[in-house]
Order: sequence, then C-alpha cells, then structure tokens
Amino acid sequence: MPKATREQITNDEKKILWELQKNSKENVEKIAKRCGFSRQKIWRAIKRLEKDKTIWGYHAVVDDNKIGLQQYFVLIKRTNKAFSKEHIDSIVKREVESEIAKMGIIIENVSYVHGEFDGINIIRASNVIQVKKYCEILNELSKGYISDMIILEELFPIEKNGIINPNIEELKDIFLTE
Repeated sequence: MPKATREQITNDEKKILWELQKNSKENVEKIAKRCGFSRQKIWRAIKRLEKDKTIWGYHAVVDDNKIGLQQYFVLIKRTNKAFSKEHIDSIVKREVESEIAKMGIIIENVSYVHGEFDGINIIRASNVIQVKKYCEILNELSKGYISDMIILEELFPIEKNGIINPNIEELKDIFLTE
C-alpha cells in the first residue's frame, strides 16, 4: 500500500484537530470512529501535533457566570512610536502576566492584529473595575506605546471555541426584553 501523501496527512490531521477542538477530553476511540481512522493513527497524529506545537495545549470551555467572572475584550491602539528592544522583550517574556494574576484576572487570548486596532486582549474578570485596573497596568508598562484602549463587555456568549452555549435559549429573553 502506498504511503500517504503530505496533503493527505495534512487533511487527516485537520479532521483530528477539528474533533479535538470540539471536545479535547473525548477519548481516542470515539475520535477515531468519527474520523474513520484507527486508534493508533489518531494517537500518533496527536503526539506528532503536540511535539511540533501545532497543539499548544488543552482547556475547558467554562460558563463564566457560574464562577463569578465576566468576559471582556480590550481593543488596543498603539502609537507610531517604534518599540524598543526592552519593550519587545517584556511582551515576549509576558512580564505583565504575574501582575495581572495577582488581581484575579484570567487572560484568555492576546492577539496582535491588523486593522483599526493593533491588539485584542480577551480577559475574564469579576467586574469592569478590575478591567480598568488591568488597562492602567498595561498603560504603565507600555511607556507611551498605547494611544487608545476600548473595553467591551460580553453580554451573552453564543459560541465559544466552536461549542454552542448550552443555555442558548436564554438569548431569546435578551432580545425580547430590549
């Protein structure tokens, strides 16, 4: 039997990744069945994807309200000031993380983006006051590199990481009360 082509391996890995993204706790047997592959093929592919850092890690999708948190989006616009080597190093080393962790804020995603804003930070916090303190810390540590920040509060998570909110019916109540 001929060896699989790189394109076929890539397509197979995408199927496996899609299944893992839907439920990373799913057992290999069920993933194999849904993909039409053997358990061994799934296991080898997952190990390969972890080793080459295609898979960075695993996490649970959580109902923030049940643990007293709210999700916020912080949109960041930077100045035209060129980043210093020290500032780039502090971003790469994630020096802000230790300060933020002390506040009880969970950093979910931090992305450098193209568009009207240059960065989007998705965080989970108890309230908007914590988020404003988070923004103050970012401003202090950025030493003149940030020109504007906008805070958006999530009102209702419809879908997270490809998983539909199990309480999706509550969305009707939100739209009907407006």
